[in-house]
Amino acid sequence: MVSRGKVWLVGAGPGDPDLITRKGLRLIRLADVIVFDRLIPPGLLDEARENAVLINVGKAPARQRLSQERINEVLIARARLGAQIVRLKGGDPLLFGRGGEEALACHAAGIPFEIVPGISSAYAAPAYAGIPLTQREISSSVTIFTGHDLLEEGPSRINYEALSQIGGTLVILMAVHSLSRVQRRLLDAGLDPETPAAAIEWGSVAEQRVIEAPLAALADAAAEKALCPPAIIVIGEVVRLRGKGMRWFDLPTLLPEDQTEIDGLRAILEVT
Repeated sequence: MVSRGKVWLVGAGPGDPDLITRKGLRLIRLADVIVFDRLIPPGLLDEARENAVLINVGKAPARQRLSQERINEVLIARARLGAQIVRLKGGDPLLFGRGGEEALACHAAGIPFEIVPGISSAYAAPAYAGIPLTQREISSSVTIFTGHDLLEEGPSRINYEALSQIGGTLVILMAVHSLSRVQRRLLDAGLDPETPAAAIEWGSVAEQRVIEAPLAALADAAAEKALCPPAIIVIGEVVRLRGKGMRWFDLPTLLPEDQTEIDGLRAILEVT
């Protein structure tokens, strides 16, 4: 009799492979099968067992390897054969990761599952850019929504009028290809054109880029600098804090005078 398999929906984190949870890494090392997405931090799959089956189901803009229904079928079929499966997803599986759909599909098929949360780019990318999503006396709330909604047919399911009035910080995922539309909706709804905004590309890894501009100019600035996915958008007064001392990860290369100062400090430490 074939033993019953199980599915673990594991968040791989935002890009830096060190940001996966200990539990997530342990499961990767034990899994019989790993079904993984496109934006998986490099090196994580190297942690898999030598005989583990690796299945790439990654979706990309304008190109899809497998439909969501087919991915569900793969998970269920492998689990029914007794496999211990890690469904490895970028970021967090339940934040625009379709993890809920896959969990419900497993439940309907009688397949046991667990959810292992991951660090989402929604807050990791701003942290690596030096932008706190909340800050006392500046922002006491965070609203996360998708820009992909405006690429779909039919009316938007997002209330931009409410977003323009809610205050706090706005974080937009999957908005690179709809940025000009999102910007226009927010401005038409009454958000101040001078509201600080930033686009963060490849947050948390060496390729990270941050483009800052007032909201009304962000889409043009992003186009001028050829912003590409994956990227997130942050809008709100907290963006100003990046330029007030919070920038840390993507600092410019040291100037010669900075290196001279560091060498001098090292010399002092060596004789003390």
